[in-house]
Amino acid sequence: MFETFEKIKILAKKQGISLNTLEERVGLGKNYIYSLKNKKTPSAEHIAKIADYFNVSTDYLLGRTDNPSIAKDDTIAGYTSDDLRKMAENAKTFDGKPLTEEDIDAIQNIIEIYLRGR
Repeated sequence: MFETFEKIKILAKKQGISLNTLEERVGLGKNYIYSLKNKKTPSAEHIAKIADYFNVSTDYLLGRTDNPSIAKDDTIAGYTSDDLRKMAENAKTFDGKPLTEEDIDAIQNIIEIYLRGR
């Protein structure tokens, strides 16, 4: 789990906090993160807490992807559902009439399908 340790270390450094401070903030035991350096298998609960703290995916921390946002349930290609909704609401019609809620939902779905397919 050395790779996991290194990723956590880099994320903490970017935020200007020590690993000990991170452990305190997410409620981990002292030196838990350092134990990952020695190939200790992390608990899913602890990795999830750290991922939530840094707003990255657990897959990123575990080295399954280089993209910190991938596999997050609340985003699609880095966009939240609210972002997609706003995009859809800003769409224009050819006849100048305002979009209905049904139109906005359809456009949001099209944007989502497009982004997932990229």
